[in-house]
Amino acid sequence: QVQLIESGGDSAQAGGSLRLSCTVSGEGSSKTWMGWFRQAPGKEREAVAVVLTRNGATYPADSVKGRFTISQDSAKGTVYLQMNDLEPEDTAMYYCAASEGIPVGLTIHDKNGYKYWGQGTQVTVSS
Repeated sequence: QVQLIESGGDSAQAGGSLRLSCTVSGEGSSKTWMGWFRQAPGKEREAVAVVLTRNGATYPADSVKGRFTISQDSAKGTVYLQMNDLEPEDTAMYYCAASEGIPVGLTIHDKNGYKYWGQGTQVTVSS
């Protein structure tokens, strides 16, 4: 059974930084795609950034380009999300997700392409 455990969520001031971590464990824990998604109250869950694990290629969402960076440490089975220049609009529950492969017809940023999910870690940004 694959488990994804997130950590690093916290409160921060606008303009500040946080780093989230996601550790993947369990049988068959190596997945093709790893990503971070977020969901604010009353809103849909949206992609933040994803990484293709075999080569480390990263794909951030337009809303966070230049501010957030996804990275991985394959040896540790960990994926990170470095968040800089935080904005109040970044306040949300952040989820780590993993996929063995994105189904045809879905984009890499579509939450429906990810089978495995963590429990989430809360990020709150105040102005």
